[in-house]
Amino acid sequence: MSCYREESLAGGFGFETDPRAHLARVMTPRRKVTLPAVLMAVEPRKLPELPSLVTALFAGQGLRLPRPDEWEHACGAGAGTLFRWGDGYPADVSPYGGGTGPHLLPNAFGLHIAFDVYDSAEMTSDPGSVYGGDGGEAVCGGYGTLLEWLPLATANRNPHTADFLHGPQGEDMFEDFSARPVIDLD
Repeated sequence: MSCYREESLAGGFGFETDPRAHLARVMTPRRKVTLPAVLMAVEPRKLPELPSLVTALFAGQGLRLPRPDEWEHACGAGAGTLFRWGDGYPADVSPYGGGTGPHLLPNAFGLHIAFDVYDSAEMTSDPGSVYGGDGGEAVCGGYGTLLEWLPLATANRNPHTADFLHGPQGEDMFEDFSARPVIDLD
């Protein structure tokens, strides 16, 4: 991991913390949870309203936002790997924009999820947990190759992205975020 930090610092960018502290801040720990049966949308929806209004809007349609554990399970499709496609990443491919790579393919559940660090950030029922992207923070911040891909990891939830979305700046940027509707089956 230190080579990634050195790569980031050499570029004049980078996060200020120890890599382990950074990972602890953005990755949820391994745990076992029991999840209810749900149907989750294959594609996320761009936010049609301010983030604070989405929960009520979905509820009026008989829908809800996924809970963080539900989003992680849906993203990883039950896999115990760092990314939904495995533990590796294509270092010669960019995690944003066009191109090719495992992140652009549907996951094992057929969901189009965590596919672009800029354009795939999704809110959940927890305002502090936004998954699937970081709005380009890691790429623009020059964090280094692995850390550019990390926002697409199944358990990555960047609190800075959540603070931005739910803060005053997010009021003008809500169209750059998504929400994935869920229907309870129980």
